[in-house]
Amino acid sequence: MPIIYLSPSTQDWNPYVNGGTEEEWMNLLADKMVPMLDASGIRYARNTPDMTAASSIAASNAGNYDLHLALHSNAAAGAQAGQARGSIVFYYPGSAEGQRAATLIADGLKTIYPDPNKVRTEATTTLGEVARVNAPSVLIELAFHDNVEDANWIKANLDEAARVIVLALTEYFGIPFFEAENRRTGVVDVEWGNLNVRARPNTSSAILAQAPSGAPITIINSASGWYLVNYNGTIGYVSSDFVTLT
Repeated sequence: MPIIYLSPSTQDWNPYVNGGTEEEWMNLLADKMVPMLDASGIRYARNTPDMTAASSIAASNAGNYDLHLALHSNAAAGAQAGQARGSIVFYYPGSAEGQRAATLIADGLKTIYPDPNKVRTEATTTLGEVARVNAPSVLIELAFHDNVEDANWIKANLDEAARVIVLALTEYFGIPFFEAENRRTGVVDVEWGNLNVRARPNTSSAILAQAPSGAPITIINSASGWYLVNYNGTIGYVSSDFVTLT
């Protein structure tokens, strides 16, 4: 199953024009993403507010992540200060996977931002959380927090932003999207061998674990004949034909 490094801003010194800081609001955005990540089977490690961009990069590079996702909001300089609006999703030039993830996220943000023409992707080599991480990486500048309209939009649309970002991640990883968990219990019910726990809901995907008949299993969600399950700490998919609900 996919695993991401989730890196909300640690900029506690960067104020919103309507109150609060970038660190505060981007951590609230991450908080709202977490239940949908759990429900959809996307594992994650997350930085903490006492970290910095540099230590977040180091922590990401110390692991083996399928995507590094940084959550930020923007501020303009000079004559544009307080005037600029829109969302920018950054990726590293030449990273096909980073660009694909950025495009999916931008497409999702276009459905909720007031002016879709002001949502775009952009390649960059200057942002550390894009240029210096090992995994494919995306940095979202959700909107401009020094602009009153954008700052108000961010605060009023955290739930919607969290949803479209996680939906884009499930599209990127090729797995079903779930907004909430629908936990049930069951037991493996096979007449021979073991039940394969797979990385994706199809019979050609990698086998993560094998569960013998009679083994208890926790069902997180279900879709199209497959259960997303937790089997002894392994998150993956099993055919619903071989699980009896308890």
